[in-house]
Amino acid sequence: MLQIGSVQLDVPVVQAALAGYSDAPMRLIARRYGAPYALHEVVLDKVVLEPGKSGRQLFDIADEDRPIGGQLMGADPARLAEAAWRIADSGFDVVELNFACPVRKVLGRRRGGFLLSDPSTAIEIIRDVRAGVPAEIPVTLKMRRGTDDSPASERKFFRIFDGACEHGLAAVTVHGRTVAQRYVGPSDWGFLARVKRHAGAKTVLGSGDLFSAADVVRMREETGVDGVTIARGCIGNPWIFREARAWLSGGPLPDPPTVAEQGRVIREHFELSLAHHGEKRAQRIMRKFGIKYSELHPFAEKVRDAFVRSRSRADWLRVLDEWYAPARSWPSARRKANPGKPIAEGGTVLRSAAKPGVGHPASSTA
Repeated sequence: MLQIGSVQLDVPVVQAALAGYSDAPMRLIARRYGAPYALHEVVLDKVVLEPGKSGRQLFDIADEDRPIGGQLMGADPARLAEAAWRIADSGFDVVELNFACPVRKVLGRRRGGFLLSDPSTAIEIIRDVRAGVPAEIPVTLKMRRGTDDSPASERKFFRIFDGACEHGLAAVTVHGRTVAQRYVGPSDWGFLARVKRHAGAKTVLGSGDLFSAADVVRMREETGVDGVTIARGCIGNPWIFREARAWLSGGPLPDPPTVAEQGRVIREHFELSLAHHGEKRAQRIMRKFGIKYSELHPFAEKVRDAFVRSRSRADWLRVLDEWYAPARSWPSARRKANPGKPIAEGGTVLRSAAKPGVGHPASSTA
């Protein structure tokens, strides 16, 4: 179980807010395969306050898509507080602040991960947003472990983290990489363990290098975090939630999805995307998902290339008919695992990737 304010989850696993990915179709597929809670992709405060077509679509939440969190990013405390109120008033179950995005354009506009370098503004945002959102709506925070590896950056991290706790935020998700790292190098799970020890009874979720159910279990065992937030590891792999549920309950790890099952889910995802976005936009969005889904196929490179070449609904369906035909006899499907071993700058292996399916995590100390 995981409690995030008034929101109770039956397993401590969250689908992260993923810019360009975690739209309604992705979230619905994830939920159908076991994700108890998901976050909408991050939106700027101005999109909420001055909604165009995309902003209006933000507030269209299906009953199946709950509980849902709305993640916000901005630089001005007052505007963020107003946007947070509108998010809550529109029906989102949780409001989350993003102090983690490492994209240069975002940093240049003093948003996202930039705020980790400015504790005064960060804490002002936290205070104003929490005060502006109804008390029954949880407010949470996504952070990285600092702007860089310097002691000064770490002190600023803990100042902001403590401010979040003092002002009543329901949970803080900590990504184990710095802003400077972006997505390169290992996520520092040792830092997550330190944060959880520092937090005590406060709810801390861990993020970073979660590409398999084995990683989910190991992160909880190694760090003591209350829950995990899966980001890149669930793109094209909704089965990670089903597998995580099984391992966390002490049951056996399910078999990898067959090629036929993969095809059914991809087709379902595509149809949801067509209904939500229309054909032109859905085709563009789903090409990215097709590349990720293909990683589980026994002929991954050929399937990836076929998805990349698709330019229409008819092309997409031909790929499914050719490469995911239930009647064909396919080799065993792959199980997505960690993309290699994390390497430090000096070339030292920091942590080996667990081999999914080898050693039950309930009895493993890895």
